[in-house]
Amino acid sequence: MDFSGRHFPTDLILQTIRWYLRYSLSYRDLGEILEERGVEIHHTTPYRWVQEYAPQLEAEHCKRRKSCGTSWRMDETYIKKW
Repeated sequence: MDFSGRHFPTDLILQTIRWYLRYSLSYRDLGEILEERGVEIHHTTPYRWVQEYAPQLEAEHCKRRKSCGTSWRMDETYIKKW
């Protein structure tokens, strides 16, 4: 990923994207959280970051994810009715 030319540090961008994808936060919520931490940011900026970098992060994750195999088995289970 190319973060060159961005006005904010790379770790701030990645942390903001992580918060948005992991927790059910709105872009305005992210703006308020960052403002509490001393970062002046408009709520459309995280939107742009998510739109640009989330697909790239997902593609990178899929490349590094381990394959779980093609076959799997499940033991039988019995449920007793009381």
